[in-house]
Amino acid sequence: METGSKADAEVGAAAPLLLPADSDGGEASESITAVLVLTTFVAVAGSYVFGSAVGYSSPAQPGIMKDLGLSLAEYSLFGSISTIGAMIGAVVSGKIADLFGRRGAMGFAELFNLFGWIVIGLSKNAWWLNLGRFSTGFGVGLLSYVVPIYVAEITPKNLRGVFTAVNQFMICIGSSVMYIVGNLITWRLLAFIGTIPCLIQLISLPFIPESPRWLAKIGRWDSCKISLIRLRGTSNITKEEAEIRDYTIALEQMKGSRLTDLFQRRYAHALTVGVGLMVLQQFGGVNAIAYYASSIFSSAGFSYRVGTTGMVIVHIPMTLLGTLLMDKSGRRPLLLVSVTGTSLGCFLIGLSYFLQDHKLWDSSPVLALLGVLIFSGSFSLGLGGIPWVIMSEIFPINVKGLAGSLVTVVNWLGTWIVTYSFAFLEQWSAAGIFFIFAIISGLTMVFVVKLVPETKGRTLEEIQASLTSFG
Repeated sequence: METGSKADAEVGAAAPLLLPADSDGGEASESITAVLVLTTFVAVAGSYVFGSAVGYSSPAQPGIMKDLGLSLAEYSLFGSISTIGAMIGAVVSGKIADLFGRRGAMGFAELFNLFGWIVIGLSKNAWWLNLGRFSTGFGVGLLSYVVPIYVAEITPKNLRGVFTAVNQFMICIGSSVMYIVGNLITWRLLAFIGTIPCLIQLISLPFIPESPRWLAKIGRWDSCKISLIRLRGTSNITKEEAEIRDYTIALEQMKGSRLTDLFQRRYAHALTVGVGLMVLQQFGGVNAIAYYASSIFSSAGFSYRVGTTGMVIVHIPMTLLGTLLMDKSGRRPLLLVSVTGTSLGCFLIGLSYFLQDHKLWDSSPVLALLGVLIFSGSFSLGLGGIPWVIMSEIFPINVKGLAGSLVTVVNWLGTWIVTYSFAFLEQWSAAGIFFIFAIISGLTMVFVVKLVPETKGRTLEEIQASLTSFG
């Protein structure tokens, strides 16, 4: 263990900026420090990269198709191939994060993102364009796992929800900025702009502390203590250090490094919650609306320009509100309010199509706009970010890599299934598919009430112990 003098020297400028209002004067490890804020900012730069990759394809479509002479089918391949890359990135994300650390995994991801954006910006044909898009997809697949995991592992329990939820907020900002800026500049310049947040994170990673829980997992106890001291701004971290040490030692007695280990009874509850939330999130219609919003508005008889602008206006403040409420309301109440809204939004969209098909109401397009805005706002409030927050909290460190990879793969697989099949399902019955989405959101409410634990105000070790049987 490090000597007290060396540990104290690490505090320096990392003194607490403020204490939480409910501080009882005990161990001062639950305060916001400059190091914690800056470290989180560096981490969520990866979330911004995620959002940029998602938001790029829509504004870039007219310019790419015109300049490179792509057909709609060829551009659709460009738009969707990132999802394939993301699934592959998700498969290896946990293993890379466990082998090289959380910082190493983020740096590795950004190399692929940088390469991808540069190749897209310089592309002269569809082959290079798709290679660049696949590369950014792979990088985003890695980041979608490691960023929320890292932020959850560095933050104290009373701040973990809001700090982890910043991940979703930055994804929202990244996609919105790409959409707005992309309407003003060329697609090549937009791709080169996409390299900026990649470079910011890559250059900054060596200066932020590694996850103390990952350091404990690999037996680097001295480094674990120094990391905690830097993050908390005080050497008074005895209680938190002891919790991490005790839980890590207990987990060492049941090493879980194979995929089959995940399906032991002791992990059943955590795995059901993690996978279930991702499945219900994706099959509740989010990517059908996100990827095909313009088509939905046009087919419903409403201006897609007005509709998509309205989505951006609603998306950002509701995501910010959800971030601020995460550690006040708790995960479960916010999630229940969110899925109630997404269910209502899908129902209104379906009703708009139904009334239009049967020529029952001339103003039915207004329902489509209202439904999309309600869905977008409600999803941004909770369902968009909370599954990632909970995923980062519920899995023990010994299986976190494998479990997180599995959950992330399920999320990206759901994205691909919905985006690929939606156009066909819409031809079958546009009203019917949105009514199905509404029902799935209704089932999500039941799932949350019955199975999802409240993780607000609990340490990662407390949450994981309550979900995992050591017997």
